[in-house]
Amino acid sequence: MEGRPLVLVVDDDEDCRVLALKILELLDYSYVSASSGEKVVELSQLYQPSLVLLDIALPHTDGIEIVQRLKTDPTTATIPVVAVTARAMVGDRERGLSAGFDNYLTKPYGLDELTQIVEAYAACSLSRSLSY
Repeated sequence: MEGRPLVLVVDDDEDCRVLALKILELLDYSYVSASSGEKVVELSQLYQPSLVLLDIALPHTDGIEIVQRLKTDPTTATIPVVAVTARAMVGDRERGLSAGFDNYLTKPYGLDELTQIVEAYAACSLSRSLSY
């Protein structure tokens, strides 16, 4: 596990969460997962993941509120957060990016789409950690 990029996957849909975790296993990434938004900030502070894949439509707390909390907390502000959502209406992507998400992934996504996003942000995370 040590030395491998860590991805935090947050999705209340078990099938979507399991799919993401299986793809991360194939890519040899470490991961932590959650099914609700209540623990995202705490898990991000604790694990300092290379990337957070965050479902926007979570029960009790929506992803927009969570990303804003992550981006205003000095301990998590630099962690990239990608919105994962079934919302594909005109303007949703722009609203997500303006709220603080670093990128936007629409469900259902494929292996190639998730791989490109995870590898891009994990590489950025690795170069950030090497520059300290």
